[in-house]
Amino acid sequence: MSETPKRPVRPRDAASLIILRGEGPDTEVLMGQRARRHRFMPDMYVFPGGRLDRGDRKAPVLRDLPETPLARLTFQTGREDVARGLAVAAARETWEETGLVFGAVENGDFLPDLSGMDYVARAITPPPSPIRFHARFFVTEAERAVGGSDAPLGGSGELLDLAFRPLLECLSMPIADVTEFVLEEVLRRVRGTSIEAVPIFSYQNNAPIIRYQKLDGK
Repeated sequence: MSETPKRPVRPRDAASLIILRGEGPDTEVLMGQRARRHRFMPDMYVFPGGRLDRGDRKAPVLRDLPETPLARLTFQTGREDVARGLAVAAARETWEETGLVFGAVENGDFLPDLSGMDYVARAITPPPSPIRFHARFFVTEAERAVGGSDAPLGGSGELLDLAFRPLLECLSMPIADVTEFVLEEVLRRVRGTSIEAVPIFSYQNNAPIIRYQKLDGK
């Protein structure tokens, strides 16, 4: 008798922040390596980020997301508090993992400034994976951090070998297919060849697929 197929794990909401430094062909991106002990993507180079915490949806912010990315995320998630919370999660996780403050830290509490962030892409990890994420990727400029583009890197130590590297160089490093997809989308933005839509990376029959979603013309 054949076994009943296991139901796929429900993906957890998560967010990452792509931090760019420089312009044109000299643009660099901040990435770090996940330790070998991690269950999810060990040894891979990733952007800072992590899962959406419940508190992120109600967290106070210094400044809100711009109208267009907030509208797009709200359209996709169906809830404005979740849309804003995803951007908060990206900024908060970045502070924890890299020490870069996009906002302010008051009495040990992080207050994010979301006004310099844009929504770049969305990705869902494959159904067979025991750990799954529904990730949204945001982008911002390093100069918007407290201390500017030369602010020192630190953080929790969760990301090893943390550094700004040229975009093209990052494509040749140990990265997951999702990360490669997002880096290529960022490259298109830098080169001015991206289209006005949100790319979505997912899987169908265990094969990666990419589609683009236009949201109310925004």
